[in-house]
Amino acid sequence: MPKQTKYVLSERDIPEKWYNITADMPNKPLPPLHPATHEPIGPEALAPLFPMELIKQEVTSETWVEIPEEVREIYKLWRPTPLYRAHRLEKALDTPAKIYYKYEGVSPAGSHKPNTAVPQAYYNKQEGVKRITTETGAGQWGSALAFACNVFDMACEIYMVKISYEQKPYRKLMMNTWGADVYPSPSDRTNAGRQILAQDPDSPGSLGIAISEAVEMAAMDPETKYSLGSVLNHVLLHQTVIGQEAIKQMEMAGDFPDIVIAPFGGGSNFAGISFPFLRYKLTEGKKLRAIAVEPTSCPKLTRGVFRYDFGDTIGMTPLLPMYTLGHTFVPAKIHAGGLRYHGAGAIVSQLLRDGIIEAQAVDQIDTFEAGLLFARAEGIIPAPEANHGIAAAIHEAMRAKEEGTSKTILFNLCGHGHFDMASYEAYFSGRLQRHEMSQEEIDAAVALIDTPAIPA
Repeated sequence: MPKQTKYVLSERDIPEKWYNITADMPNKPLPPLHPATHEPIGPEALAPLFPMELIKQEVTSETWVEIPEEVREIYKLWRPTPLYRAHRLEKALDTPAKIYYKYEGVSPAGSHKPNTAVPQAYYNKQEGVKRITTETGAGQWGSALAFACNVFDMACEIYMVKISYEQKPYRKLMMNTWGADVYPSPSDRTNAGRQILAQDPDSPGSLGIAISEAVEMAAMDPETKYSLGSVLNHVLLHQTVIGQEAIKQMEMAGDFPDIVIAPFGGGSNFAGISFPFLRYKLTEGKKLRAIAVEPTSCPKLTRGVFRYDFGDTIGMTPLLPMYTLGHTFVPAKIHAGGLRYHGAGAIVSQLLRDGIIEAQAVDQIDTFEAGLLFARAEGIIPAPEANHGIAAAIHEAMRAKEEGTSKTILFNLCGHGHFDMASYEAYFSGRLQRHEMSQEEIDAAVALIDTPAIPA
């Protein structure tokens, strides 16, 4: 049996700063626009929703941002996370490629999401905020923020996409355990939710709808702020602790990746593992492929359009320059609920537009096949979202085999699937279906975008 190689760092190796990739990008992301006037907005426009320290991080031009010591102390509950060499998977594939994975499932919430939930709760607490509202898809983000709010003794109100609320009851119970109130979205608690339900009483919900509800609730109360688990610059910034640790661990292995891979919903997972490695590409010209992997049922990076769009369905948020399928788009009821988002973060979108990164789309059946192969080889049962990165890693490993080349592949195993076993049961019973959007469906979704276009 092949050996298992695990690369473990000590607490002193937890990064002391977050890495801001925009400082090194050749083309900076375009500015956000006011939702009504379509004019560029300043930090003050974000003040009703976010604490000032997070707003400063959102717009900073500094390369490095100091991590508060109190945040680093909480990080020590699970960081540094381990990095593994996937010897057994390599053998199962009979590939010359070397495959490594960074495992974020050891956090209290079981995913990478607490990396940003903790600092977001910390900065809100510092500003005297009493309650945080948010949305969640599959529940990884919601459970992470519930955990973080519990640490800082803050109230937490979560709007969970209805189809995931129904498919993943144990995620909801995790949030309840940490003291959060959780509601299926669309709900009758908000004007946004009631508007959607009036149009479609059986709406399965979407992240865009849930964002609208959470933003509306935050805007109504001066002691409440809103928190986002992906997409925004400061969120991606916080996740770079993953890649910074992975760089040290790859040095321990005497290796450096040719390819870095992560699943893609809004950008935090992909940014966390890839941005610190992309720094070598941007500043030193190092050859490196960074691949963001999305579902074929929600293909904004591979088949969407690059233009200004709302982050939410109703149109309450600032307009962001992004690859999008349109803010009214409601994805299919796939089990990778964390990837069912219509748009992409501005930073990732600009990197893709400039050809610095690339994107792939994978069908959910293929992702579960990959996850099953990985679980039987490496022992860890991955979350459905994580299976997308595994599928791409396997594809690149088999491509290396066909080409007779030795590639070093690193992917982010962003979370375990212990609370997603109903998804695996659906796969085993044959109830999961292949689903790829037709061009007609994409054209119809994009045609509904009525926000400003971006010149080519």
